[in-house]
Amino acid sequence: MMRIYIVEDDPKIRDILKDFLSKYDYQIETVKDFDQITQEFSVFNPNLVLLDINLPRFDGFYWCRKIRAISNCPIIFISARDGGMDQVMAIENGADDYITKPFQLEVVVAKIKSLMRRVYGEYSTDKSSTLIDVDGLSLDTSSFILSFQTKECLLTKKEFLLAQTFLTQTEKILSREFLLERLWDDQDFVDDNTLSVNITRLRKKLADLGIDQAIKTIRGAGYKLEKTWGPNQ
Repeated sequence: MMRIYIVEDDPKIRDILKDFLSKYDYQIETVKDFDQITQEFSVFNPNLVLLDINLPRFDGFYWCRKIRAISNCPIIFISARDGGMDQVMAIENGADDYITKPFQLEVVVAKIKSLMRRVYGEYSTDKSSTLIDVDGLSLDTSSFILSFQTKECLLTKKEFLLAQTFLTQTEKILSREFLLERLWDDQDFVDDNTLSVNITRLRKKLADLGIDQAIKTIRGAGYKLEKTWGPNQ
């Protein structure tokens, strides 16, 4: 049974989500102590987190970063804050999706099912082949760790999907539409900036590994991963 951890300070919304999602045979745990969210997360070990932004003491962005430091578990923000920058900040801090309040419960379920399929189900990475290697730049598809020479870094789910796509199609120009479809099921719910944010984050992590200027922006066409590393570089 899939486990969902709900971090929401409005008891009415929290109970509505818990009762509705329980009908779909999800095991639901709701936050009990807003100062102990990462501890509760670790004990419950959920498959997915629903996270509000406006929380007591620390906001959802803070807790998203804390969870990302220990897990690649899918995270969906649910918030009344509907500004574009709030959604960009959610992505920047490691979220996989964003739903604005008021929301339709059926939309919440659809997005949960979509993420579950991508991460754990029929669309998840084939576990029989866990390593993608291109001239020493390696992506472990079971742990989301990207490594080069003696350095390594942990990727979020979206960063991982981008890295996987680029490494399996090196030197090919990939359109924004193709990448958006690769990362999100429904492009209509995605702000165009979110792709740029994730590209920037992946570029930074490549730079941290010692690989600079590998992801090229092809004006009017999309993006391309060029091999700026390797034995002949």
